[in-house]
Amino acid sequence: MKTMTNHSKIVDCTIRDGGLVNNWDFSVEFVQKLYESLNEAGVEYMEVGYKNSPKLLKGADKAGPWRFLNDDFLRKVIPQKGNTKLSALVDIGRVDENDILPRSESMLDLIRVACYIKDVDKGLELVRIFHERGYETTLNIMALSNVMENELLEAFEMINESVVDVVYIVDSYGSLDHSDIKYLVEKFKLHLPNKRLGVHTHNNMQLAFSNTLIASELGVELLDASVYGMGRAAGNCPTELLIAHLKGTKYKLRPVLDALEQLLVPLREKEEWGYILPYMITGHLDEHPRSAMALRNSDDKDRVVDFYDTLTTPEVNFDK
Repeated sequence: MKTMTNHSKIVDCTIRDGGLVNNWDFSVEFVQKLYESLNEAGVEYMEVGYKNSPKLLKGADKAGPWRFLNDDFLRKVIPQKGNTKLSALVDIGRVDENDILPRSESMLDLIRVACYIKDVDKGLELVRIFHERGYETTLNIMALSNVMENELLEAFEMINESVVDVVYIVDSYGSLDHSDIKYLVEKFKLHLPNKRLGVHTHNNMQLAFSNTLIASELGVELLDASVYGMGRAAGNCPTELLIAHLKGTKYKLRPVLDALEQLLVPLREKEEWGYILPYMITGHLDEHPRSAMALRNSDDKDRVVDFYDTLTTPEVNFDK
């Protein structure tokens, strides 16, 4: 059996998606150490935060600096960039395009644009601007499990004509399984023959890793992951599992284990993320985990039967 070189590239989202857990309260040393480890491990991209504009978001002053990346700040954090490229995510309506420098003046290599299906046109307009400024670009269509077929086909037409490099299949609610991933990848490949694909999974039903592997086997190139799975609510596909498991790659596991031991294991004692029952329930019901996150912040955090009954009873009245 001949081994082929794997086409996959890992985008580590620990700081960006993980920041949704701790309000981006990572120390500079934490991010530096993580970058060194990922670079040594051979991970292709590190998503170091959001590039949204503070003036367009309420409560901006209360978040850590990775919520609104500043290029001068980033230069101080990572004075020597290795082979691992830097990525940032922006949301439609939360970024002022004038806050994005040309790539030649920026620490960032890749800017990813996240949007819901109804805003694909706005997303592609941002992509066009960032592309013209020299960045690699992706379009991440969120909550695909709730998108109608006709909406998707309409979006594909616009995407085909755009300059976007990579289009993402995003399992926002952690509700998709292997057959859903296969179906979506095949559909995206059929309708977007000239675009590269990416995948972003959540672990509500313990499927983030297997769904990512299936996508990779089907030719999806960019694989989102995070160290120790750190990400919003149920978290993401663990970077260390991909590194350990992907065949035909040159990744090194030991540097990531080093980051895990020093950074993530201690952090997990203070902050909560990962496979937890209320997140399993929202994943099973194919809905946003915000209700489960609220439950985990309450005194009733382990009352999963009541929670399930509340979410599955159509005539329920929420307390006024």
